[in-house]
Amino acid sequence: MSPVFDLLRLSSVSMDVLAAQRGSAQAIAQRQRTRLAQVLGAALRDSPLYRELLPSGTNAHTPLEQLPVVTRGQLMDRFDDWVTDPRLKLDELRAFTADPERIAEPWLGRYMVWESSGTTGQPGIFVQDAQAMAVYDALEALRRSVPRPLAHWMDPLHLSERHAFVGVTGGHFASHVTLRRLRSLNPWIAATTRSFSIQEPTHDLVRDLNRFAPTILITYPTVAALLAHEAECGRLHIAPSEIWTGGETLGPGVRAYIEQHLGGVLRNSYGASEFLAIGWECGQGQMHLNADWVILEPVDEHYRPVPPGELPYAMLLTNLANMVQPLIRYELGDHVAVHGASCRCGSPLPVIEVQGRQDDPLHMAAQGGGSVTLLPLALTTVLEDEAGVFDFHLRQIDRRTLLLRLPQGGEAGRAAVARCRAALKAFAAVQGLAPIRVRAELGVPVPRGRSGKACRIVACGAPDTDGLQGIDET
Repeated sequence: MSPVFDLLRLSSVSMDVLAAQRGSAQAIAQRQRTRLAQVLGAALRDSPLYRELLPSGTNAHTPLEQLPVVTRGQLMDRFDDWVTDPRLKLDELRAFTADPERIAEPWLGRYMVWESSGTTGQPGIFVQDAQAMAVYDALEALRRSVPRPLAHWMDPLHLSERHAFVGVTGGHFASHVTLRRLRSLNPWIAATTRSFSIQEPTHDLVRDLNRFAPTILITYPTVAALLAHEAECGRLHIAPSEIWTGGETLGPGVRAYIEQHLGGVLRNSYGASEFLAIGWECGQGQMHLNADWVILEPVDEHYRPVPPGELPYAMLLTNLANMVQPLIRYELGDHVAVHGASCRCGSPLPVIEVQGRQDDPLHMAAQGGGSVTLLPLALTTVLEDEAGVFDFHLRQIDRRTLLLRLPQGGEAGRAAVARCRAALKAFAAVQGLAPIRVRAELGVPVPRGRSGKACRIVACGAPDTDGLQGIDET
């Protein structure tokens, strides 16, 4: 089946992306107004849910700040009325994303589909047509800083590169779906692009990466830090020229450690399931918002705008590329400060500062001595995929003990604990850990960090503001 791709749309968007990058802030604002009118028109015309939600008298030119805020739960509860194509049905899409054999398969022959994690308490399903994918493709290809321009000029198709994506590979998540789509679009790079699962034991991951010898490493900051540690210990022998990270907060200390031990040029990006390419890092090390295709509104707890540079209570996202599944003033879990000052790189796009996921790697006791690092994204995937639990808090008590907190109680909570305990113990055994204990505590709200997203994986030694009242295993 042909992948979702529109060459004419990609060419048109690419030319506009290049022009916008050389233009002015006023030209970016005009693009926003034009595209917002198109999104509002599609929502009013074809989305029954938005026709209910938007105030009477709303039209394609109504100012954004006059429109209501929406949440993922609100939209997912009315998914079939939310989307603008009546052929899209949530039950069918849920069944589709439950099948790992169908990752990156076009739905209805025309849509890319991915699922989100449950960091906001409820997983989501997101659908993109060829027009939206053309926007994401152009932004990724043309806005992400190119640290080796001469090398890429000599090799524009990256035929000499070996790309390794190290992440979650068992589900229909955006990064893995888009990589699989790229492989189908470009068969000539299929042999030099591979995915590696963060759920495999670290020694196996290191062995496989050593054999593949990637020149470009694509992963999350916590995974890159783990691989840097393996390189520091002399077990990992790869020498990537570029490291692309995203999906988590990247602090300066972690960045320096990764660059020191893995080498290469590190470029960070910011995206979400709701909009794949929100921000990119320029040569000055600043993150820029793709404001010509996505609007971010930093607001306080009453949804009033906050001053430039101030970290907001919430972030409202409006996707200007997706007409199939309109997202207008959608409350995003991340906290993003939007700065008013321009960047020395000369881009007219605003500079942003992102506080994203800040879950911790856990260092647990290994069989026969030593320690094993469990990556936070691997642990959340185990609990989501194997146990079917999305709202949780997992705290390390010591090198052999975990405390699992769930908001629900009663029989449903106890059943969820049993599933989680079995999944965690099975995963720990595969990773080479000494036997672990999983204590449980029910009826505890999941705390939120500075990012606004759930702090779901917390290492030993972090402050515990809720107290520790875990019940022992039974």
